[in-house]
Amino acid sequence: MNNNPTKTKRIAIQGGYGAFHEIAAHGYFENETIEIVPRNTFKDLFKALKQGKVDFGITAIENSIAGSILPNYNLLLESNLQIVGEIYLRVKQNLVALPGQKVSDIREVYSHPMAILQCQKFFDDYPAIKLIDSADTALSAKEIADNKLKNVAAISSTRAAEQYHLEIIAEGIETHKKNYTRFLILKGRNGEHHDVLAINKASLTFALAHKIGGLSKVLSILSFYDINLAKVQSMPIIGKDWEYQFFVDLEIESYRHYYQAIEAIRPFTSGLQIMGEYLKGKYIME
Repeated sequence: MNNNPTKTKRIAIQGGYGAFHEIAAHGYFENETIEIVPRNTFKDLFKALKQGKVDFGITAIENSIAGSILPNYNLLLESNLQIVGEIYLRVKQNLVALPGQKVSDIREVYSHPMAILQCQKFFDDYPAIKLIDSADTALSAKEIADNKLKNVAAISSTRAAEQYHLEIIAEGIETHKKNYTRFLILKGRNGEHHDVLAINKASLTFALAHKIGGLSKVLSILSFYDINLAKVQSMPIIGKDWEYQFFVDLEIESYRHYYQAIEAIRPFTSGLQIMGEYLKGKYIME
């Protein structure tokens, strides 16, 4: 992935050791030497990247069940960081607790709200269990282990259970087994040049200019140039009633057509920005 594969790369993740972000980082940088740098929040992760404290960062952006992580789109927009890759992780969620605990012993379960959403059907059968949002799946597991919390469980990865010496008391509790999270790889301010062997995907953002039918014109132009839209996400622009920021992922077959399409949509957009051009991500298992 890089000109100097032997150099240790510092990779910021959201969450603690054993988090799905760490699994995705090892999957993406599988043939490279990396150092995982945990950060408690996505905001802290982006700060580390902008301050040049890490080479790359990895951030979840959407889940096939729970949908887009909208606050992270705002962080991307504000940061001006470059997207250099992506990876899709098959997420297997487990209920983990101190050794010797059973599901019938559990009164509270802590985890990231996205993880809770992914496991809602399992907990429908246990109405007495209180579900409590936390900052991260792995950090929730760590807190149970550090404080020897009985009658408390976390939703986390198998790696987190092993990391913190917890038992899996219910395995694979996600509602849908084809549960994938998409992660973006971001280059830090001082990160080395990141070689992309082939470009076949791009992420753009723009607002629409004040012209009638702006969005339909943009979509028609992309279609004319045979550009496939992999994703379209809209978010309201704060302070501008009924105006929206669009985030678009495009699949590229011909770079020439892609470049022509970008120039053709520019007059119908405001603040058009290419957030990254990269290789479509592979799918890996947790």
